[in-house]
Amino acid sequence: MTDFQLHDETTAPEDSRELLAQSKKQNGMIPGLHAVMAEAPGLLEGYRVLHELFLNSSFDKDEITVVWQTINVEHSCHYCVPAHTGISKAMKVDDAISDALRDRTPLPTARLEALRTFTLSMVRERGNVDEVAVADFLAAGYTKRQILEVVLGLSQKVMSNYTNHLAQTPVDRAFRKYDWQDSAVTV
Repeated sequence: MTDFQLHDETTAPEDSRELLAQSKKQNGMIPGLHAVMAEAPGLLEGYRVLHELFLNSSFDKDEITVVWQTINVEHSCHYCVPAHTGISKAMKVDDAISDALRDRTPLPTARLEALRTFTLSMVRERGNVDEVAVADFLAAGYTKRQILEVVLGLSQKVMSNYTNHLAQTPVDRAFRKYDWQDSAVTV
């Protein structure tokens, strides 16, 4: 496997240094994901922009967590599942939601389950979801805008999940207590 450097403000390419400084200021550390992405300044900047846009979407904190973690779990991202478990705790998302997403068990509400089902359809069908999937999502009370916002969240997670797979990004110390193994993957 190719080794990827975990950059900081002194080792990163010039165009990534300010982005890493911002990450450190916002997070109290440079997350490992950002440290890896810094190798490609456009990737790091794009990821950070998509992150902010998705946080400011029409989804509430529980729904944001459902989209993120559904994708993280489906992609078996060893880094993002623990990281977003910690993020969901900071956002004060009910542990029942996080646990159900991590464990692939039913969510507490039919509406959140409809969001997970639609998000999984988007991932598994690469956006080629059928009219039934769209109709079911809309019938659950979601909107056409939110169909497209799932695309936004998925775009962000592809960037992070794929980077973490390639780099085998070490889980940050702050999130190690939320370590996760994909029960769907057999060894």
